[in-house]
Amino acid sequence: MAAVGGQQVTMDGHTLVLTNLDKVLYPATGTTKGEVIAYYAEIGAVLLPHLRQRPITRKRWPNGVGEDGHHPGVFFAKNLPKGTPEWVRRYTIEHSEGSNDYPVADDVATLVWMAQLAALELHVPQWRFAGDGTPLPPDRLVLDLDPGEGVSLAQCAEVAGWVREVLDGAGLTAYPVTSGSKGIHLYAHLDGSLTTGDASSLARELAEALQAAHPDRVTAVMRRADRAGKVFIDWSQNNGSKTTIAPYSLRGRARPWVAAPRTWDELSDPALRHLELDEVLVRLAASGDLLAGLLSPEEVSATPSDRLATYRGMRDPAKTPEPVPAGVPAASDGRSFVIQEHHARRLHYDVRLEHDGVLVSWAVPKGPPTDPRQNHLAVPTEDHPLEYGSFEGTIPRGEYGGGTVRIWDAGSYELEKWRDGEVIATLHGRPDGGLGGQPAKFALIRTGKDWLMHRMGSSASPADRVAEPVRSTTSTPSASAVIEPMLATLATPAMLGEEDDWAFEMKWDGVRIIVELDHGTVRLLSRRGRDETARYPDLIGDLSGLPAEQAVLDGEIVVLDSGGAPNFGLLQPRINLTRPGDVAKAAQAAPAQLMLFDLLSLNGESLLTQPYETRRELLERLGPQDSGSRVHVPAGFDGDLAAALDASLAFRLEGVVAKRRGSIYEPGRRAPTWLKIKHRKAQAVVIGGWRPGKGNRQGTVGALLLGIPDEGGLAYVGRVGSGFTDAGLAEAQRLLDPLASATNPLRDVPRDDAKDAHWVQPRLVGEVYYTELTGPGRLRSPVWRGWRPDLDPADVGWE
Repeated sequence: MAAVGGQQVTMDGHTLVLTNLDKVLYPATGTTKGEVIAYYAEIGAVLLPHLRQRPITRKRWPNGVGEDGHHPGVFFAKNLPKGTPEWVRRYTIEHSEGSNDYPVADDVATLVWMAQLAALELHVPQWRFAGDGTPLPPDRLVLDLDPGEGVSLAQCAEVAGWVREVLDGAGLTAYPVTSGSKGIHLYAHLDGSLTTGDASSLARELAEALQAAHPDRVTAVMRRADRAGKVFIDWSQNNGSKTTIAPYSLRGRARPWVAAPRTWDELSDPALRHLELDEVLVRLAASGDLLAGLLSPEEVSATPSDRLATYRGMRDPAKTPEPVPAGVPAASDGRSFVIQEHHARRLHYDVRLEHDGVLVSWAVPKGPPTDPRQNHLAVPTEDHPLEYGSFEGTIPRGEYGGGTVRIWDAGSYELEKWRDGEVIATLHGRPDGGLGGQPAKFALIRTGKDWLMHRMGSSASPADRVAEPVRSTTSTPSASAVIEPMLATLATPAMLGEEDDWAFEMKWDGVRIIVELDHGTVRLLSRRGRDETARYPDLIGDLSGLPAEQAVLDGEIVVLDSGGAPNFGLLQPRINLTRPGDVAKAAQAAPAQLMLFDLLSLNGESLLTQPYETRRELLERLGPQDSGSRVHVPAGFDGDLAAALDASLAFRLEGVVAKRRGSIYEPGRRAPTWLKIKHRKAQAVVIGGWRPGKGNRQGTVGALLLGIPDEGGLAYVGRVGSGFTDAGLAEAQRLLDPLASATNPLRDVPRDDAKDAHWVQPRLVGEVYYTELTGPGRLRSPVWRGWRPDLDPADVGWE
């Protein structure tokens, strides 16, 4: 229900009114107030334990930061303002100038309330309140490494390494945080035996010892005149009246940087930089809370006896379809398990084992391992209710874990061992589940701060390998059982890890096709299952000559330019042809080539669960030997990404596809075992309208208005007018005219773009190249690539 003047939401049982969500708070990136609120809502699960029972001083930017990260309207807020909701918990602190009521954050609702007031920065002391409101001794030590003029962040990190050694000598473990402003914060856990005065003295002694050891690089003196070319180690923030920016808090700088926990390996990188909010959320999904070692178990949850308290605190039952039961869960001795495929900001798998009345949970980014020689990272997450074992559905965007959840496998398990830091169990899943219907024994093992998931026993057989639940499409193909192509996930080279775990292939600039061979008969099927056989008669002869009675293959149709490189613009005129005469002429003018890269079935036997290497070897044996054939099996690159990228550039291709060794073929899924690494960014878009041309484009299309579906409909992402030929503009007009509509299907179209627009029914899909996204989610410098009739509007989403 919308509230007057804003959007009314319910979180943690509390009602809030959110206003001005489109207001830009970071002009350099276009980051809006709504995006800031969404960040604090999502990061709350790990931020709250670090804020618990600490008085929060807020630094507010009601009018946003300036281009240089400053704004005259910024101010510190210590005392709670009038109108603060009653449910916001608070404690009073007496100052010399009077008393102030400070908020403490127990739940995400409090974080969202502060973000609604444009409190970008949250500052806290190194001590907590006791339940009666009296300050406790400090539970952590902090050293603020502030680089002076001429000192880089990487040089500051070198000094952090020296501080780490000194803290180690004092029996303290150091946890680094890039502050999001200038320098680095180092935290260490204290056991409560020191007063704030003791902690300040200890910090000062450490800083002065570093200054004595490295006088040319380090200073512990407060005078700014002494800091040029040095790193100032600020020890004073351990004073009981001082505060430090909270870990995971945003900063009011030029960009939405975050006080981001880091690993020591990262600090050794000469290119070390501060991280923005989106980067922090992605890292969190992969690595969990890097500061967990600062917390004691009781600090993780306000009510340790209620194992679902954290779970409930992160979810609003009015906003999410997930089960949110009330009350403390009863003990049980059940042995159920579920593995859920979770398409959140990044695809991962949630492994959940029933234990003592809850589902103990780990997020496994790469999914359960298939080979005992390769362990996968497992990130512990909050306990889930037993009801979650049957949950499938879509968590709304903006809610914690927003995205689609489906059950990958479920069943019961036999327990061999469950103790602190080690769980060993044999899972018995469904006959059609992702474990292949066979028992699978796994160990979940804690190593330091990380957990690993290990496949026990000998190397998994093809039937045991990780797969999505088997569908009818995994059987021998027929006209009624079409295999949907497996899809690749957009990635960067840094996401690969060990290159030797991957094989690399070219990413071809064409149209995806599934080939069915059946005793000399050839059928070509698009990604949507449309029969394309009649459009490409020039491929049929070479395909029918392949040495297989029956086969299903995956590949890409391309047209090569005079330099031998695929050119999507040359292929484009062939995509929508239907009349045989037109098809024949096009085949002469722009002959098709077929690049095969996978074999899904051979002579009636499904190969979907066979490892990549097996399918690839069989495909190469099947491939044509005639150099004049229009059907090709292009060479791959084993464990050499640099060579593959160089070859891709030489062929003027989009990029490469990395395929994990040992991986299976997962029909219809955008799987993490296939990663596409591009030189340029490409994005499928839905056409919602067009603007008439001017000048030499008078009387035809000037620009297409583009959208991408989301939970609110079709979000406007920009307009594209470049990249069209004259013939392409005529084709666009022919396709758009029959779809004319009096209704605008796009949300949030700027007035200037909408003033002369012609709206159309959103049925057509195209693709553009672009340089980057602006803050409001708009495509910068888009260039038209071509139509995508192989895609339905429902298939379109952000890459």
